[in-house]
Amino acid sequence: MRKLLTGVMACSLFALSAAVPVFADEIKISDVPADYWARTEIENVITNKVMSVDEQNNFNPDGKVKRADFVSALLIVLGNDKMEYKSNNKYSDVGKNDVFYPAIMRSDELGLVYGYPNNTFKPRQDMLRDEAQSIMSHIIDRDVDDYTVLDQYTDHDAIPGWAKYSYAKTLTYGIFVNYPDLNELRPQDDLTRAEAAVLLTRLNEKLAVVQKRFLGPEKLIAVEHLDQSSKATNDEVRVTNYKNEIMEGNALRIVFDENFYSEDHKAGDIVYFVAPEDICTKEGTLVLPANTKFVAQINEIKDPKWFNKNARVYLQLNKIVLPDGEEVPFVAKPATKDASLKEGPWMTAGKLTLCTVAGGVVGGGVGTGIAFIPSPALVGRGIAIGTPVGAAVGLITGIVTPGLEYHAKQGEEIVVILCESAKVKRQCND
Repeated sequence: MRKLLTGVMACSLFALSAAVPVFADEIKISDVPADYWARTEIENVITNKVMSVDEQNNFNPDGKVKRADFVSALLIVLGNDKMEYKSNNKYSDVGKNDVFYPAIMRSDELGLVYGYPNNTFKPRQDMLRDEAQSIMSHIIDRDVDDYTVLDQYTDHDAIPGWAKYSYAKTLTYGIFVNYPDLNELRPQDDLTRAEAAVLLTRLNEKLAVVQKRFLGPEKLIAVEHLDQSSKATNDEVRVTNYKNEIMEGNALRIVFDENFYSEDHKAGDIVYFVAPEDICTKEGTLVLPANTKFVAQINEIKDPKWFNKNARVYLQLNKIVLPDGEEVPFVAKPATKDASLKEGPWMTAGKLTLCTVAGGVVGGGVGTGIAFIPSPALVGRGIAIGTPVGAAVGLITGIVTPGLEYHAKQGEEIVVILCESAKVKRQCND
């Protein structure tokens, strides 16, 4: 304790030719330099088979994006590119033999991307940036009523009236693109493939804010690892497209949300802890954001006993409250031998040391008083005799006194270990 020291489908559609797509784990992207502004996002969509390159390994980052292509890629990100569909085709410009027919039917069944009032979908029409933002806004499961976020962009007046709400939502939740000028949104420009890669990557990182009806079946993406404490008996976190499952046996470092004094509490009391900073896997996935609150209930307090047996506080964590207010079951206990919180041996040793020192001082004073005659030798002898006798008495007195109450300051750290696996929705890396 610190007191010691201190006390798929879209792939072919997005390709520039009819060739079988080749993906990032097999090739190099010929026409996207390493320092290209969207290189990371382009690599992401290729690796995840959301978009593809052609036979010459070209991505064509400045190429335009067709409506059908964008729908197909969007379904892949949302995990619905394989869903069964029963929708009847109501679009006069979409035929059963079109390669994009299944994607548009899936989109129609989900209510993902709408067609036009004249029963056309315009699948081959270039996608505009404001249309893409409208789609992103449509699937976000949050509302906004503050439009001032638009004011920081010099061309905010160019945003059509119908799209202002969409931009307010997507800007608020970080699913937008504003390249090359970070102060411009350019809503009426065509969406490029590079810009689409950025939007789709950001959407994939923010699936936690997407309406559940647009999301496909849950699937395991990766098994990652925490490195919070050597007391953990398991370090795995199972990452799915929707949740992070912190496996039983993981240990987390959390801190008291306020000062705690065991003598002021009883069984049944609630104690709060918080995560002082983001808790991330070693691979970089955000598992629990800073300021997540941990709620614990005291099961028992054992009072201090004679001969320095310290108080013990037995508590169990039952849930966490995420910064957005969502409550999640979270069963954990202190990662100590008996699952209790108590003062450590160094605090007890410090108490005994103080008793010993105090006894020595008193004994030395008494010895001096008894021996005090006009002789320096006798004064020294009094101190020499009185000090060890007093120290011995002080030590014995310290040993036979009650132990210490358990005290913790706000911000003091403890380690807890999960008794059951906990499933937490995927967090947004804002």
